[in-house]
Amino acid sequence: MSRDKSPGAPTQHRFFSLLPSTHIPFMKYRRIAYVFSAIVVLTTVAWLVVKGPKYSVDFTGGTLLQVQMAKAPHPDEIREVLDGLGYGGAELQTVGEGNEFLIRLPRQAEGAYQKIAGAITARYPDARPELRREETVGPRIGEELRSKALWAVIASLGAILLYVGLRYEFKFAFGAVVALFHDVFAAFGVLLFMQREISLTVIAALLTLAGYSINDTIVVFDRIRERRKQLHKVDHEAMMNSALNETLSRTLITSITVFLATLALYVWGGEVINDFALCMLVGVVFGTYSSIYVASALALDTWIWLDRRKAQARRSRAA
Repeated sequence: MSRDKSPGAPTQHRFFSLLPSTHIPFMKYRRIAYVFSAIVVLTTVAWLVVKGPKYSVDFTGGTLLQVQMAKAPHPDEIREVLDGLGYGGAELQTVGEGNEFLIRLPRQAEGAYQKIAGAITARYPDARPELRREETVGPRIGEELRSKALWAVIASLGAILLYVGLRYEFKFAFGAVVALFHDVFAAFGVLLFMQREISLTVIAALLTLAGYSINDTIVVFDRIRERRKQLHKVDHEAMMNSALNETLSRTLITSITVFLATLALYVWGGEVINDFALCMLVGVVFGTYSSIYVASALALDTWIWLDRRKAQARRSRAA
């Protein structure tokens, strides 16, 4: 492994690189990125205020049944069966190719599957229902799980913020913190728009995403700090563009690898892990974007603002 020893030259390693040497002016377009990110965040906030999240049985309590049928009746016909059994408040969702259904009952219902399967078989003999999954959560337990999940998210993000605040200067820590919340919020917003339920699996995905996002940001920031020492006479924007181009290949290799692995889980992992995989797919894309156009861009603008304040303070003292 050899390195370029010329003064001020970027550190070069002879390993596999996805891209040749690039000179993309990333920071030139940061204002456009700010507008895009603001739209994503504000739209998610508006959706939360107007409609609110759709919680799963994990958090609301009740019974969830996943039923597969050999020859499935029309969903409206299954709803008629549920109404006839006294499950008028049940929600019905088609899964897969249309022969599998998720049935959510708003309360605990002992023996619900036997009653539903018996009624469907009596009315539609060719249906042959088969139970794939059953979950039952009491309302008190659901409320406790929702509270603990919220505290788990707050504690995890708080620990990450503490670590970043201790490791980096304010101008870097501020961008990393905003990018972390941006990625989690963006992934959460996509789940809301797609009418996905917020479950313990989704909470696990959001926490995993937070770790991935901050790791990607830290790699970029470490290179920025390294280049700052080598290019201390170059303006901040040019120095950051240099650092971002140097880490671009590594960032894309990592992101594409994680994306493809998660895509496989999304396509073939089954219904149980589908929401986790979707959250991670969205999060990987936003995490890659935010390490450049949220974390680094905010760090640059904060850096410029701090320099201006120092210059003003020097002029004031001189006057």
